Amino acid sequence: MRNPVLLLVGVLTLVVATTASAAVVEHTFNVQNLTVTRLCNRQLIVAVNGSFPGPRIRVREGDTLIVHVYNKSPYNLTVHWHGVFQKLSCWADGPNMITQCPILPGNKYTYKFKISGQEGTLWWHAHVSWLRATVHGALIIRPKSGHKYPFPKPHREVTIILGEWWNTNVMDVEDEAVTSGGLPNISDAFTINGWPGDLYPCSQNHMYKLKVEPGKTYLLRIVNTALNGQLFYKIANHNLTVVAVDAAYTKPYVSNIIMIAPGQTVDALLVADQDIGSYYMAASPYSTSVGIPYDNTTTRAVVVYDGAPPIATPLMPTLPAFNDTATAYKFSSSLNGLKDGPHWAQVPKNVDYKMFVTVGLGFTPCEANRTCLGPKGTKLSASMNNQSFVPPKRMSLLQAFYSNVDGIYTTDFPAKPPIEFDYTNATINNYNPAFLLAPKVTKVTKLKFNSTVEMMLQNTAIIGVENHPMHLHGSNFHVLAQGFGNYNPSKHREMFNLVDPQIRNTIGVPAGGWAVIRFTADNPGVWIMHCHLDSHLTYGLGTVFMVENGPTPDTTLPLPPVDLPNC
Repeated sequence: MRNPVLLLVGVLTLVVATTASAAVVEHTFNVQNLTVTRLCNRQLIVAVNGSFPGPRIRVREGDTLIVHVYNKSPYNLTVHWHGVFQKLSCWADGPNMITQCPILPGNKYTYKFKISGQEGTLWWHAHVSWLRATVHGALIIRPKSGHKYPFPKPHREVTIILGEWWNTNVMDVEDEAVTSGGLPNISDAFTINGWPGDLYPCSQNHMYKLKVEPGKTYLLRIVNTALNGQLFYKIANHNLTVVAVDAAYTKPYVSNIIMIAPGQTVDALLVADQDIGSYYMAASPYSTSVGIPYDNTTTRAVVVYDGAPPIATPLMPTLPAFNDTATAYKFSSSLNGLKDGPHWAQVPKNVDYKMFVTVGLGFTPCEANRTCLGPKGTKLSASMNNQSFVPPKRMSLLQAFYSNVDGIYTTDFPAKPPIEFDYTNATINNYNPAFLLAPKVTKVTKLKFNSTVEMMLQNTAIIGVENHPMHLHGSNFHVLAQGFGNYNPSKHREMFNLVDPQIRNTIGVPAGGWAVIRFTADNPGVWIMHCHLDSHLTYGLGTVFMVENGPTPDTTLPLPPVDLPNC
């Protein structure tokens, strides 16, 4: 028989070791106006702690993160921790009027949550209107102490934040688009780590520089924080080895180019294995909508080898054409999950709830006695299954769900389109009134705890053919398959990867195509899924899942925080 004293000592040692491996990481965010100079202009923006981009947060898997947010800006504010599972901490997820009411100017709120079951690069950003253009930063999750990466340890880790810049107040840009019903004004520049680079006016010295040592390996943590810009990213004469996306490890994938949509992250290894010199890294837009304006500029930074001549002209990479869907699709569809790697989740085999969801643009009629700038004098709209989502105004959806308040939402979001049609045929669908008008509603889908959802996302060619980056809060999902044209289950189910599919929280549904995802609803709370092109979310391209409590206390949504903002 074992000695009970030794057994107790062993248990206590395990508890102490487990506790010691986790920490409480605490930050304070002071959100307020900041004047910066970009593109020959002095511009007033909203920023965190006087920096743009905002502070980089570093934690380890298993840590608890506490962030005290003081809203000293003139706007309502919430902060979303993009990609964090928020297991049993839905109150801290952050989307405005979904899980909380906004933090009003002059008020504060403390976000507290544990980060478990994930490693890699995520990020945080404002989730009210277009504030996230400048209110954002990286969230780096390293393995627990004593645990290693599933790839050789890099010499250094480097955060690369891709962004978008307007020479005006972005809140005014959004307000003008909402009021007119037309497209928002396009951005004036893209940025790398807040700097536009030397291809823009007055920006010769406004360029990020990465110094590298020959022969060393660098882990690039790349985040696309742009509001509407999907981007190609490339470093001249260098390959990149992708090892993770959206804080989920992948099989190593070597490519000389990355396509990254707003909301997505990519971890890639860069080996400084070229001749000593200087090499541009650059990002340029990927856009597929014919006739819709976009920012057709290129941002660049420079990689400088130790020992490179100071006056050397950097080598410029050759970037794809703006509408190179073949290159975009090749990158996005070539990734596989790292089966049996850290935090690997098997594909759930049994599906409880199937959804076929169309994604695209539409319009709503212009109000009487007004002039609207949308198609044919209407106002632009966007929808999923012909339902254009509108968040509530009186209380958050989570509060209504938790307190069983009637009249805030309905649970009848359709699991299939109301009308079947040739979804990707632009000739037939463009401005077809039968498909264009989508009611403004607050409809949700209620899910049983631990149920498995398979969702087929089908892009449409109504008004335009676009790649839509769809982001799910509160969970990752497996990307089983993706392709072009109309989804055909009898043909395309044969493409399903049920062994080692990539795991993401944001999927770029191919332009004129489809993607099938699968996830398990094992996180009680209210979780929005929406397009991470902010103009489209503004127009209503989103839907909400409400996950019921499980059978035990540790599968039950806890009480709301005492300092939760009121509406």
